[in-house]
Parts: sequence; C-alpha cells; structure tokens
Amino acid sequence: MKDIGFDAYRFSISWSRVLPGGNLRGGVNREGITYYNNLINEILTNGLQPFVTLFHWDLPQALEDEYGGFLSQSIVKDFADYAELCYREFGDRVKHWITLNEPLTFTTQGYANGLFAPGRCSKWLPLNCSAGDSSTEPYMVTHHQILAHAAAVKVYRNKYQNYQKAQIGITLNSPWVVPLSQSKADIEAASRALAFLYDWFMEPLNSGSYPAEMVDNAGGRLPKFSREQSLMVKGSFDFIGLNYYTANYASNVPCTSENQTIFSDACAILTTTRDGVQIGPKAASDWLYIYPRGIQDLLLYTKEKFNNPVIYITENGVDELNDSTKSLEDNMRIDYISNHLSYVLSAIQNGVNVKGYFAWSLLDNFEWTDGYTVRFGIVYVDYENGLRRYPKKSAEWFKKFLQI
Repeated sequence: MKDIGFDAYRFSISWSRVLPGGNLRGGVNREGITYYNNLINEILTNGLQPFVTLFHWDLPQALEDEYGGFLSQSIVKDFADYAELCYREFGDRVKHWITLNEPLTFTTQGYANGLFAPGRCSKWLPLNCSAGDSSTEPYMVTHHQILAHAAAVKVYRNKYQNYQKAQIGITLNSPWVVPLSQSKADIEAASRALAFLYDWFMEPLNSGSYPAEMVDNAGGRLPKFSREQSLMVKGSFDFIGLNYYTANYASNVPCTSENQTIFSDACAILTTTRDGVQIGPKAASDWLYIYPRGIQDLLLYTKEKFNNPVIYITENGVDELNDSTKSLEDNMRIDYISNHLSYVLSAIQNGVNVKGYFAWSLLDNFEWTDGYTVRFGIVYVDYENGLRRYPKKSAEWFKKFLQI
C-alpha cells in the first residue's frame, strides 16, 4: 500500500476476536486486542490512516445462540459495549470509525433470501431455509442494526469524541436504479426501489423516521422508532460511507398481499436488461453489471435528498473470473476504476462533499458464496503457492495516478 501511494487503509475488527462471548460478561481476549494494536501501529508507521469498521457481518455465535443476534433488541447494548471497548483500546490512534458495513446486504442476504448467515427466510421460498419470515424479519433486523449503530455513535460522542477527535459514520451500499421506461409507473417504481434499498437507512439517519414509501407498503410489519430512539438515530453520523458497484432497471408491478417479502413490498421488479440490451458489461459476479454513471447519480441523489453529508466512497470495484494463470493484465478493472473516478470528480464539481475513495479490494479475497472463483483485488494472490502476491496492472495504474 505504501509503495502504491495509498494514504489510508480500511479494515474490519472481528467482534468475536476481541469478545469471544460477544459481550463484556464473557471476557476480553487480550491477544485479539494486541493483534489490532499491532496492526494499527504498523499502518500508522507506514504513513497510512486506519479507517476501522466495527461490524462486517461476523456476529459472535454466542449472541446468535443466546437471543438470535440482530433479531433481538438485546443486540443494541451488546454492540454499544463492544464499540466502546474498541474506542477505549484503539481510539487514541483511530480517527475514522465505521459502525456497520452494508447493513442492507446483511439484512437481505441473511434474513430475506437466506444466502448468507444465518440463512433465514420464509419456508415457502425455494431457498432451503430452515426457519425465518422474509416479510417481517428483515425489517426487524434492520431496525436493530440502525439502533445499534446510533447507540454506538451516542457512546462515542458522549464519552470519547471530545478528546479523541475522531469522526464516526456508517457504510451503506446501493445500486443505482434506472426506470425501465419513461412511463410514470416505471419512474415511480424506480423511486420506490431506491427507497427500499437506500432510503431505508438514510432517511432514519436524516430525519429519525422511515421513508413514506416503506411505511405505506409494509404497514404494521415495519417497526416504529420511539420518540427517544428517533432523536438518537437522527443525525447519528459525521460521514456516510458509500459502497457502489452496479445498477439495475426497475419496472412497476402490482403490489400483492400474498407471499410478501421485502423484495415484493417495493412493488418493483429489478432487471439488468432493457429491450434485450444489458445496462452495462457484465463482470464475473452475476449481480455486477458495469454502469459508471450510477456512482455520480447516487452521489447527487444523496446530496439533494439528504442535506449533502460528508461522503467517503468506501468500496468501488469489479471482479474477474479466477483462472490458473496470473491474471495481471486487468485492463477491465483499470477502465472500471478510472471511469468511476471520473464520475466521482463530476459529482464533486457539482457540489457533492466527497472526501475520499477506497478501491475494492487491495487483495484477491474469499468472496462470500463465490469463494475463490472470482477476483476483486488489484494485487493477485497465488492460492496455489503460499499466497504469494503480485501487483496487477491496476496497482501500477494506481501508483502512477497517485503521483499526478
């Protein structure tokens, strides 16, 4: 990273690594604390700033077993206590905290379609889930994530921010959504889809309440914030982290009262083709179609609808299929990053308050359900020969770009 010219490194602390039992009652793992102290010190020694994420979906199993994890409001206090432990141990050197990474993905993949842990969804869905309710649990889990985030921010602001002087925020993700046609119905469907993907989190952070579209369509299945909770949630960020990869078309479909899920509640169908033409070139992952303009559109949308918050692009990248040869000539990635950065610059020139950009990712990695079959890194990892690392062409591109 130092050789390439980066000045910041974003990483996640594993909740279980520092609190194996999930809470302070189970005791602190001092070896875990030492590990992260060493990492932070090494980052700083090499002239980089740590951007630290507290939760990237690795919930301690003990809390899942005890009360169902984020299905229970008990998670709010335990998360706040875990966050405070991190502020206390590392906050003298960390100047940017991120509470949650992609709560949307954690919710939808874990509790709506069951593809990620803990693998919950409605039994009527053909997804092999053993338990769950896709019409209610995602709303509940998101509600508790938002409250946990706000509680962690409250602790930081009340007890640490005055003297540690760090900024604290949350990282959200969303595709950009384009109407399938210019019909009024499809334009409204695209707006509803974005409300269910992005405003679901941004609106509470902005105003202390859920988007009107969600209140109208989900009804009593959508939890309500108490007055005290609403005041705690509203404004509970110094910056917004934004992860952007792709875009979708949206078309209107009738709302249904049967077999409801959070996906059907938006009364919109998301697709990647229009008149047989894809919204953009397809990457290795089935969900990732390249649409660089979407990052500008999402940034401008955030500026105009949510009072122009400070934004860090905390993830932006593209994957290629794994192969047996060293795929170091990643020209597609260079095009992807340069085109997206061009649109980020355009957004900045139009008044969006973007303060930083993180490419995803530094290294090829284990990509959730795709395992090692796809590669997101700007540095190649040789899985067959001791995990040796080789800079790809995109790493060399970054090095030259950052010297300009």
